[in-house]
Amino acid sequence: MTVIGISGSYGGLNAGDEAILTCIVQELEAAFPDAELVVFSRNPHHTTEHHRVDRGIPAREATGDQVVPEVERLDLLLLGGGGILYDEEVHNYLREVELARERGIPAVAYAVGVGPLREREQRRAVRDALNGMDAITVRDVETKRALEEVGVQREVVVTADPAWLLTPVDFTEEMLEKEGVASQRLLVGMSVREQGGAAPSLEGSAYHSIVAAAADFVVDRFEADVVFVPMERQDVREAHRVMAEMAAPDRAQVLNGRYGPRELLGLMQHLDLAVGMRLHFLILAAIANVPLLALPYASKVEGFLDAVGLPAPSTLQQHPGPLLAAIDRLWDGRDEYERLLADRVPPLRERARETAKIVQEVLEAAARGGEGG
Repeated sequence: MTVIGISGSYGGLNAGDEAILTCIVQELEAAFPDAELVVFSRNPHHTTEHHRVDRGIPAREATGDQVVPEVERLDLLLLGGGGILYDEEVHNYLREVELARERGIPAVAYAVGVGPLREREQRRAVRDALNGMDAITVRDVETKRALEEVGVQREVVVTADPAWLLTPVDFTEEMLEKEGVASQRLLVGMSVREQGGAAPSLEGSAYHSIVAAAADFVVDRFEADVVFVPMERQDVREAHRVMAEMAAPDRAQVLNGRYGPRELLGLMQHLDLAVGMRLHFLILAAIANVPLLALPYASKVEGFLDAVGLPAPSTLQQHPGPLLAAIDRLWDGRDEYERLLADRVPPLRERARETAKIVQEVLEAAARGGEGG
């Protein structure tokens, strides 16, 4: 039996990462129906409970001696997907890659994202690890450029984020009512996130008040309600910080339930507009053909905008005027945005499927090499 390991930011902390794993597992099941799937996870119990995988390994808690035999069982290690290679997290994800390389186990970067990578040591670590891999796929052109800048010399293939392959489950009217969301009004979804290492452009910004002005604008301009969609639990805190600065906080609601990525995609069917930061909030909106406005905080969001053919607005300035004008344009041109998304999303889904094909080629090459030995 083929044993495939998957190493990423999994374990229920982020709905976007869970969407990625859902789709990777789906693709691997189709390509390798008899394979054993092993996930190096932050929360193995959550991973095995919510995904069709065989085993979960506590990647953060396990010692090197505990991880080595798990790696030695593998026929292939997949790194990713998701934006896991940035300064604060690089070494947490490269341990298994290095162990696989030392043992001659094939490894593939699975539609990863990279950056920010400013520290010399982290840049060197990424360069050395990826140069030793059997194939490298990335989710956007910006990541390919970043890898070239740090010195990766292997071919880097741009595919697409695995989450583009997600399919929805129904998010019912009853579920909306339970969340206190009035389905009879227009509904604008919003996504915010915390400041920090993965969002360097938000540091020191007063973005909460700017987003609050935007939320009040859609309430007044479109007579809409606002629903904040947390992709991580700390997003709840950030959403409440925004609501605290709104003039009409009674017209806004934060989702309190813990929903999986397929349910969140089902929620998107109820939205009339989407305005947000989190990359996978934007991807889910695009899949559901919801006109969207991104609030760029990192290169990965700019890469998303480039992929779907949308301009990157400079909206998080010191006053809300440009953001309100952008939302107004989005509303007036929503039919055009829907046509654009309907045209751009299917090719991205096809590109996302290319990653599993490359994995299959690596495994077939490894099998031929083993037969020859």
